Amino acid sequence: MVVRAASYLSRVANTGVRVVAPTFRSTVEVARPIRISANLLQSRQNLQPRWVGCSRCFSTEPATKGEPVEHEFQAETRMLLDIVAKSLYSEKEVFIRELISNASDAIEKFRYLSMTGETLDEADRQTVINISTDKAFKTLTIQDNGIGMTKDELISNLGTIARSGSKAFMQNVKETGKVEAKDIIGQFGVGFYSAFMVASKIEVFSKSSVPGSTGFLWTSDGTGKYTIQEMEDVEVGTKIVIHLKPEDSEFSDENTVKDVIKKYSNFVGSDVSVNGSKTNQLKPVWLLDPKEVDEELHNDFYRYVSNAFDKPRFRLHYRTDAPMDIRALLYIPESRPGMFETSREADSGVALYCRKILIKSRAENLLPKWLRFVKGVVDSEDIPLNLSRELLQDSSLIRKLRTVLTNRILRYLQERARKEKKSFLEFYRDYGFFLKEGIVTSTEKLEKEEIGKLLRFECSSLPAGETISLPEYCDKMKAGQRDIFYLSAPSRQLAESSPYYENLRKRDLDVLFCYESYDELVLMQLMEFDKKKVTSVEKEMRQDSDEAIDTEGSLPVKDQSELSDWIKSTLGQKVAKVRATGKLDSHPCVVTVEEMAAARHFIKTQGSNFSEEQRYTILQPQFEINPAHPLIKKIAQLKTKEPKLSIALTEQLFANAMVSAGLVDDPRTMLNNINELLTMVLERNTTSSESTQPSESSDN
Repeated sequence: MVVRAASYLSRVANTGVRVVAPTFRSTVEVARPIRISANLLQSRQNLQPRWVGCSRCFSTEPATKGEPVEHEFQAETRMLLDIVAKSLYSEKEVFIRELISNASDAIEKFRYLSMTGETLDEADRQTVINISTDKAFKTLTIQDNGIGMTKDELISNLGTIARSGSKAFMQNVKETGKVEAKDIIGQFGVGFYSAFMVASKIEVFSKSSVPGSTGFLWTSDGTGKYTIQEMEDVEVGTKIVIHLKPEDSEFSDENTVKDVIKKYSNFVGSDVSVNGSKTNQLKPVWLLDPKEVDEELHNDFYRYVSNAFDKPRFRLHYRTDAPMDIRALLYIPESRPGMFETSREADSGVALYCRKILIKSRAENLLPKWLRFVKGVVDSEDIPLNLSRELLQDSSLIRKLRTVLTNRILRYLQERARKEKKSFLEFYRDYGFFLKEGIVTSTEKLEKEEIGKLLRFECSSLPAGETISLPEYCDKMKAGQRDIFYLSAPSRQLAESSPYYENLRKRDLDVLFCYESYDELVLMQLMEFDKKKVTSVEKEMRQDSDEAIDTEGSLPVKDQSELSDWIKSTLGQKVAKVRATGKLDSHPCVVTVEEMAAARHFIKTQGSNFSEEQRYTILQPQFEINPAHPLIKKIAQLKTKEPKLSIALTEQLFANAMVSAGLVDDPRTMLNNINELLTMVLERNTTSSESTQPSESSDN
């Protein structure tokens, strides 16, 4: 049996749900008393969707039928209304968004009741939202021909702050077990009152779609009272006439109103016209079936959401109902990021919508900062908004949404890396910086590893110019190898000639070459990948044992120990330790520290703030010598015969090793020592030549 619309709407307006909110009292008729909660504005459960109806342009001006009945605000209600109207919203323009959302809800309720068999007046009417501006009279009128409101609903929905007709409607639908009305926008029941930010007076003409209903006029200046008056010739729906304050007359300008609609309400489910011209031209592309969206539509929508002129390089059209309801359309630009985009101060490129209504054009909480290059739209019905629907509540749901979106973007990029290798490498060349930033800034180990799968580096076993991923490196690892080795150098030539690379090349182990100065910091932060340690070649060299080197061509073990002690005494506080190493071949010595990447970063960023002695104390460098190298052998011979020259040679070798390690901020500091060393060598050579010159003999 079909339920009559009158009884159905009566149940909607009088559900058994107790709403903790104030009501307006009438001198003639009193709405059901409800006690106000002190935490009303802070409780999201108590503050849910908005009022019901709206209507299109009226063909004739409504005529007064009855006397206006005056209703007075309670003292608490006046205070709350003042808060809602003046303090809740950060921008005045959002009142247009709120009223259009109310109008859209009214139309959606009408559509829903029509589809479920309810008897309604003019059930076959074409629904529309009409907006008109009048600069002369400083008015803004917003109308719809949706479900409309009865007198009781006007009192209940407009006379009670934070009592949402939309919320009650959806609750009733849920309790009756019917199909859910998913396009209802309202949540908190305060949106209507945002109009008082700009209005000196508001008039609401409304007539319910229930057969036999009467039209009414609701009027208030928001200061303490409102009136309800029966009217004739009111068409079905709702018409809101906002009499603007002098300082807010800009909202009676057609272009201003159109700009606000395009910003916030471009994708509402109903046509929106301003002074007879349709304003919302774009479709909510993210809600369409991905198969229905062609490349041209993607390009147009990308340019709209990103304010750019290029095309999207990659696009991710993502829809899921678990673990959250998410509708997302995300783009990666084709053009390279500019200087401002690379800055961490740059805004997020993703806009947040809720049921096709813009909540925030630059939603910072939806994606981590390192994904700020991604443009697009995210629409979710599960997001927890604050009362003004402008800010996201910091909750576990937001963190879950951010995690879901981030993981989906990473999986998408990994798919592109496998299926479109050339396109991905072009993307990595332009946007790899952001991925590396993600590893450095992320606190989640799993997220670091997922980003790590996208990194690309040159490898010692591959020709110059070819790159390899970390998973590919792991697949090529030799049996028993437990570390992923990397070497930081400005170029491949310097990397291949590095003293730190000699031992691993001799063992035929692959080494990743990092050419960007921050690459080693990225890999140091990654620490592990696929249960394998990410290790710098400098650290691998430092891990060698302290046993003496007894190989052919090396100094005797005893001489190695004596020379190490002598060098330590010579260099003093500059070195923490001196030892012989068997990992060098063509180089006489190297310097190692515990974390070379962190040490180099320290020298570049803070080294100038410390004296030379302080820097050495902080770095604690370990000087490692090659006992088979001719220079080291010569110093061992000269340290007693020519101590001055051997000291100069030792200091220069140590300085050379520090430069090779990247631990010298300004190599020009070495010049004095080099000049002194050259002078001593020349003097020694001159003395040697004079002593070997044959003495002249005299003829008799």
